[in-house]
Amino acid sequence: MFDLLVVGGLGVDVRVRVPALPLPAADSLTVDPVELRIGNTGAGVALAAHALGLRVALVDVLGADPAGDVVRTALARTGVHPVLLAGPAGTRRSVNLVDPAGRRMSLYDPRPWQGPPPLTGAELAALVRDARHVHLSIMDWATGLLPDLQAPRGVGVSTDLHDWDGENPYHRPFAELADLVFVSGVRLGERAAAVAAGLAPRTVVVTRGADGAELHLGGDAPTPVPAAVPPAPVVDTNGAGDAFAAGLIAARLDGAALTDAAAYAARVAAAACTHDGMEYPPGLLPAG
Repeated sequence: MFDLLVVGGLGVDVRVRVPALPLPAADSLTVDPVELRIGNTGAGVALAAHALGLRVALVDVLGADPAGDVVRTALARTGVHPVLLAGPAGTRRSVNLVDPAGRRMSLYDPRPWQGPPPLTGAELAALVRDARHVHLSIMDWATGLLPDLQAPRGVGVSTDLHDWDGENPYHRPFAELADLVFVSGVRLGERAAAVAAGLAPRTVVVTRGADGAELHLGGDAPTPVPAAVPPAPVVDTNGAGDAFAAGLIAARLDGAALTDAAAYAARVAAAACTHDGMEYPPGLLPAG
């Protein structure tokens, strides 16, 4: 039995520290060493949850390529249980440009999936039955398997819609399967409350980076979640949203009320920003 099953979202992050965002106009810039490490959203949630003490499994496709080897090697250093399937298009990767304040811009190469799903609905359903909570990354290979992701009674399901605009139909089936929906407020702006109301009765968490987050419960007025003060200088905000999701899930599994869980998640996200990368050392992320 696992506390958390993460579905999808593995890849490699190419981290580049840049002098400013947006980049200054120049033919070339000298930068600090360019790092290649495990990344992408599913890895961020899984590694943060593992660092918080959860028993974590992760299922996804991965290429037989050097980028995939980076991911496999990193997972082997953890207690995360990987279920890795062949990804013929290769391993997903992102180039993350990080400025001196830790802010980042991500250039995402999704390696689109083609053909039938990489595992059967029965195989995925078996993994779901062995988990207390399921977190869905919005992977293209999973779209045809969503009917098989109906969790048993008592098993929570969450998803992260990232920078959804509230209209793109691709995201909605993932949201409708979940009872807990994370979404960035970047493209929603002032429409966040209306979009969240359209997803009722689900709990919607709108994340706003350094401005904190909001909890939307059905048609009720949103509950603000203040951002926590980082315990050390910010070095990398990449993965902070994934750490927030992991913290909230971990606290809810431990029986915390939603508002308390969100406040704890903010502390987890703040601590994650003080570390370079998603492989968090023991004790970095705060205990609940």
